Amino acid sequence: MPAPSNFNTSSHDQSAVAAKASWLVCAFVLLLFVAAATLSAIRKDVTLGFDEVAHASYVAHLQHSGEMWPAFEDMRMLDPSSFGFTSEANYLDHPSPYYLLLARIGPTLEGHPEAVLFDRLINVLLVAIGLAALMAIGLVAKLPRLALYAYIVPIAAIPVLAPLAGAINNDNAAFAGGGIATLAALQLLSTQSRAWLIAALGGVILASWAKFTALLLVGGLVGGVLLWLLWRGRLPSRWVGLIVIAALLAVAPYVALLVQYGSPTPRTAGQIAMIKSGALALGWDSAERMTPASYAVHFVSEFVLEWMPILKPRNALNYAALAIPITAALCALVGFLVAVRRIGSEKAGPLDIVVAAGMLAFAGTFLIHGIFSYGLHAEFGWQTTAYPRYYLPLAAIVPLAGLSLLGAIKQPTARAMLLVFLIAGPLVFRLLGAPLG
Repeated sequence: MPAPSNFNTSSHDQSAVAAKASWLVCAFVLLLFVAAATLSAIRKDVTLGFDEVAHASYVAHLQHSGEMWPAFEDMRMLDPSSFGFTSEANYLDHPSPYYLLLARIGPTLEGHPEAVLFDRLINVLLVAIGLAALMAIGLVAKLPRLALYAYIVPIAAIPVLAPLAGAINNDNAAFAGGGIATLAALQLLSTQSRAWLIAALGGVILASWAKFTALLLVGGLVGGVLLWLLWRGRLPSRWVGLIVIAALLAVAPYVALLVQYGSPTPRTAGQIAMIKSGALALGWDSAERMTPASYAVHFVSEFVLEWMPILKPRNALNYAALAIPITAALCALVGFLVAVRRIGSEKAGPLDIVVAAGMLAFAGTFLIHGIFSYGLHAEFGWQTTAYPRYYLPLAAIVPLAGLSLLGAIKQPTARAMLLVFLIAGPLVFRLLGAPLG
């Protein structure tokens, strides 16, 4: 008997050491990310990227007017130098909760350009919460060391994530909600705890109140998980009331916009003016319109290019580096098929369900996004709306799908090659995906 006892103690100790090492790795990566995002927040020009002037103007309007739910036609843009209001109409059409939060807890922005830093740091905090939740998935799933790296590196190395976190932008609140919901959905499948259901629904509400695409993405993920539980007879009837209340809260802002403007994503006067002037400046307004098929190709290609937004022309090496995210997406697609096969054969684990639900939510949102964008193109000639940052609420799904594929590969050499790609690929892309300087 002593021998088995000693063996079990040793195994337990090794597991504890491995768990502590994984926790330390995640904490270290999170601290590095927060430092990079904070540095970006301190250094960023408010006019460079992520529509920050428009988002800051929304916050300033709520502070100036004292409103909780503004009329979009009354909102004006701030002058980026003085932060005084101009006569230019704001083009945003998002619900107000995210902006109301910053308006209430942050300093007055109107006339104070330096005050933007506080609001940026709040955004760093939001993204840090979301990233911590996503990293916790690797910990609760007890991923082996290299598999953990293959999961967290692609998320932390997303080119746009740290600069976006250091800016005022509602995508950051959507990311936080998505991270919480993804972790909670996984834990709900593992534990069937009511607390994790509430956390998942809370994540959906947080993301949904930030923007419409987040409602589709995060609501689709959690909705898919709940449907699977219902299908398997594992959804307690006492949960239905909570789910219905959360769903009503999540869609409430868009019902209000539908009643007020006739659309959950209204075309504001500022938005139409911005699109028309931009299309005119680029010559798109008079250019021949693309067919739906050609626009679909254009939309996908723009989506790939925008994975690494740049301000300078790409060189041949930068274009070649785009093969990395394309290959990662293809691996994720195969991983999705692996997860679906496991579900069909009733061998699925919680990660398989999350991968399948997340990929379907991603695909459905991408299709709706493309149709909406083509409408803008057909009417105004507009050609640039394929922004990957809209999909950051489901940032964990592609790496998790990659792990699904990894788990299906038994050949040691092929498995090692895929591991190297999943870990090193995102880092190489960060180095080679954009011009230097």
